[in-house]
Amino acid sequence: MRYLLPLALALILCTGVRAQNLKALVGGTLIDGFGGTPLRNSVILVEGNRIKAVGTQGELAVPPGAEVISTEGMSVLPGLWDMHVHLMINGHADYAHWDTVYPPQLSEVIMPASARQLLMAGVTSARDLGGPLEESLSVRDRINAGELSGPTLYVSGPFLQARPYPGTEAFRWGIQSVAQARAKVGELADAGVDCIKVVDQDQMPKDAFLALVDEAHRRGLTVVAHAHRPEEIRLGLEAGVDCFEHTGLSSAPEYPEDVMEMIRERTAQMNLGPLYWTPTVEGLYNYEYTRDNPEKLDGDCWHEGLTPEIIADIEASLQHPGQLPYFQLTPVRRPTLERKVNQLREAGVVLMVGTDSGIPMKFHCQSTWNELDVWTNEFDFPAMYTIKAATYWPAKMMGVDADYGTVSAGKYADIIAVKGDVLRHIALLQDVDMVMKHGERVK
Repeated sequence: MRYLLPLALALILCTGVRAQNLKALVGGTLIDGFGGTPLRNSVILVEGNRIKAVGTQGELAVPPGAEVISTEGMSVLPGLWDMHVHLMINGHADYAHWDTVYPPQLSEVIMPASARQLLMAGVTSARDLGGPLEESLSVRDRINAGELSGPTLYVSGPFLQARPYPGTEAFRWGIQSVAQARAKVGELADAGVDCIKVVDQDQMPKDAFLALVDEAHRRGLTVVAHAHRPEEIRLGLEAGVDCFEHTGLSSAPEYPEDVMEMIRERTAQMNLGPLYWTPTVEGLYNYEYTRDNPEKLDGDCWHEGLTPEIIADIEASLQHPGQLPYFQLTPVRRPTLERKVNQLREAGVVLMVGTDSGIPMKFHCQSTWNELDVWTNEFDFPAMYTIKAATYWPAKMMGVDADYGTVSAGKYADIIAVKGDVLRHIALLQDVDMVMKHGERVK
């Protein structure tokens, strides 16, 4: 008998630990990320940092002792992905000034603040494209270690391009030869980046660009490339780029037919997998509205984590939003965006949500939901299609769909919830009520 009491006590303690580690999200309408019919009266059991089971009330029992989180009257969905963010910038209108003054504060202040703002906006995973190598890796790794608050990050480190712009050498690396291409990609791969970001590839020697993509793929890294000009797209398709960024082509009304034929040829090759594209339209599409209705610039969500001096500097740079050189051609470009995005969609491209967040007047706490809103309410894409482009497809593209992208058993518990029907009112995502990352409620 003397052994029974300790054994019983041990069983009780173990059961108590398991119960304390178990959460149940109960009652909400689940949009699981796969694109199917939403699951009403859902029950999501979370054990530790992963989803244990998904079902409905009356079918999936909530274990005794589990922490019950009511999602009654809410839309529940996977944590959002933003596939094109710039943690090193925060909406300031003058890049030259920013790149001169703030590099010493990137690692400890600016990039952590950007990451925190994204997470509070419901973005639990993000792809950071173009940044100084050491700082990008440091912020990513500190988030993964639980030292910083932010989304799970996938970082490219520096842009690779023909020649860096003056004053940007810390985060833009030049490529002028095959040897340089392989060496720079190798350096990034050895450092531990998650992908390679290329810009202005039509200005590189062609053999160098082809070698760059080949070396990245040999090292197991996807290649993300700009699509600003037709020749950038042609070369990218020839080289086997995995994902294109931006809608591009300035004020041209549509993509040239030869480019579209190459895209259709590529999307027809099922053995190569999807051709991914992140159009990043909201910054351009919403510019004129923001210019004429600048109240959102006065919101304080983008202040989080920044010092008063940085906030004041950003505010001063945005005093005259209608005079920013960055956007002067935008009123001519804006009417072309919907046509180009629809060309890509009709050609079988898999579109993903990304925002260019951090560019002038575009803040990390606002950009992602604005992108979903433009797709749904301006371009008339089904809300379910848009949500899948911000959940399922990004995880698939990054090769982490076994762990992320949907609310399903076995995956990390990255889950957000908003009051109301997000399929009817996508703008509800501007104020996410609950954010859970890896099983921990962070909002």
